[in-house]
This record gives sequence, structure tokens and C-alpha cells, in this order.
Amino acid sequence: MREFGNRFKFEKLEVWRMAVEWGEEIHSLAFEFPKSEMFSLSSQMRRTVDSVALNVSEGSILQSNAEQKKFVGYATRSVSEVVTCLYKSRFRNYVNEEVFQSNYLKGYELMNELIAFRNNIK
Repeated sequence: MREFGNRFKFEKLEVWRMAVEWGEEIHSLAFEFPKSEMFSLSSQMRRTVDSVALNVSEGSILQSNAEQKKFVGYATRSVSEVVTCLYKSRFRNYVNEEVFQSNYLKGYELMNELIAFRNNIK
């Protein structure tokens, strides 16, 4: 596991850490796609997975609870977009079934954590 600081509020959030970890895994995976996908599916997948952690962190700093919920909602929707990219990657034979299933489950776990986190924001 990567090392994180603890000065920013979001660094203490397990859901943010999960998003960062999954983001790095998806980022590496997308770089293995064919060069013809560099500016399409690969790029979309990398940008979208990065937006999960980015939205969690943005929502945690100087935001009202309603604003934080909104940003966590954006993050949750980005997870579903990454999962759709995973499906496209599998259908195009860029990832095998094992890689697909592993990342699919990580996305599902992260989505559930994000929803639970959002529901606990008062």
C-alpha cells in the first residue's frame, strides 16, 4: 500500500485512499491498451478514475455538507463510468476476465463505500 500524509482532511478518509489506490491500478492498466486507444478509451478511463479521488478531496475542503455530498455523488458516478470502460476493455480484448473481475469488484466496493460515506454526511 502507498504511503499517505495526514495533514489534509481528505488524506484521513479511507474512501479517498481506496480511490487513489484503484486509480493507480486502472491508470497502469489503461497504458497497456493499444496505441490506437491512447486518445479515446485509455484516456477516458484514466481521466475518469482520477476524478473519483479528486472529487472526494475537493468536496472535503471548505465545503458545506450539501456541497460535500454533491462532490461524493460525482465521484460515485465516475466509478460507474470506469466500470463501463472496463466492460468496453473486456469486449475489445484489452483485458482478460481475471483482470476485469478484479477491477469490477474493486469498483463495486468503492461505490458502496462512497454511498455509505455520502449517507453519513449530515
